[in-house]
Amino acid sequence: MNSMATVNRKDQILMQLTHYFITVENYTPMIVKGVKNEIWLENIDAPYRIIRINTNYIHNNEQLDYDFLKINNIVKQVKRKTLSLSINTLNILLDVGSSVTIKNDKRIECIAIGADEKIEDSSAINALYPDLKNNLIKTDNDIEFIINVASDINKKTEKENREYEKLFNFKKVKTTYLLIGINVLVYLFCLIANIVFDKDFYTVLALNGDLVRGGEYYRLITSAFLHQNIFHILMNMYSLYLIGVQVESFIGRKKYLGVYLISAITGSLLSCIVNSGWSLGASGAIFGLMGSILYFGIHYRLYLSQALKNQIIPLIIFNLVISFMIPNIDAGAHIGGLVGGLFATMAFGVSERESKSDKTNGLICLVILVIALLYILISK
Repeated sequence: MNSMATVNRKDQILMQLTHYFITVENYTPMIVKGVKNEIWLENIDAPYRIIRINTNYIHNNEQLDYDFLKINNIVKQVKRKTLSLSINTLNILLDVGSSVTIKNDKRIECIAIGADEKIEDSSAINALYPDLKNNLIKTDNDIEFIINVASDINKKTEKENREYEKLFNFKKVKTTYLLIGINVLVYLFCLIANIVFDKDFYTVLALNGDLVRGGEYYRLITSAFLHQNIFHILMNMYSLYLIGVQVESFIGRKKYLGVYLISAITGSLLSCIVNSGWSLGASGAIFGLMGSILYFGIHYRLYLSQALKNQIIPLIIFNLVISFMIPNIDAGAHIGGLVGGLFATMAFGVSERESKSDKTNGLICLVILVIALLYILISK
């Protein structure tokens, strides 16, 4: 005698919702210890960062209040893990008693779908996701339904795993070594020219606010390839190597070069505004790479939360503190480069899946930054 798998209405709704949120809305399943008969999903870029689908029976208002308390405790853990100030959560209940009053709690929006109610007839869920009814997986065969849901979710998960593996796997870098080579060659050229030809190229290429305001805007970029002495260039090139290879591997060569040059310019602009003397060095561009890896870490904080808390943020804070504590260090160039690098990375995007609105916002912020710095510099 053969036994046939059957799916009750509540489990069917659970699987349909899970299938939709993972395959269409790009949510990822969360592993939450100590919960039963619940599905937790996360998407850090969605209006609802967390979606929780609960099939447990909520029989009265007191139990619903306890349910909110449990959700808040789990969300607090996620906030600490992902360095988030606030998280919007959608709580979907699939088994609610008739005496229960559905309500919201702070940043938790709560909706209920009855076990005898079709998803396409639920006004609450369809108001939030109008395309849900057009993306529901349906079949009259229970076994076929289960197989199709599992197959689609596995395909989606495998595809995302391949994308993240491609993104986080270390790639061969070239641009970082090219930039290091250019900086070294420029240093040697200036050194030889000064000795052999008695020509001081530092005064020709280094950064000076008065000369930039006078129209010598090329200094905004040329100064970033000059170094004062052997110690200066060794420190900067070592920093460029450590940070650059990571950033180039993460965002790609073209974006990396763009971030480097833009950061050099924004760092030079702020340096001209806050400093009255001469300035030179690649540190503004290097701080821009720090801003780039900061944005990357925030964008992928679901995977890089520990690195963000224990490495990236402390590194940036430490270097900024050093910039203000040690004399003759151009703190203006460091801050300008850091902010410019962050906005440039946001404008370029760190992955193909990044939304156009994020890139547009990054471009707007970058343009405003450059225009504001230029205006302040010229008006000074």
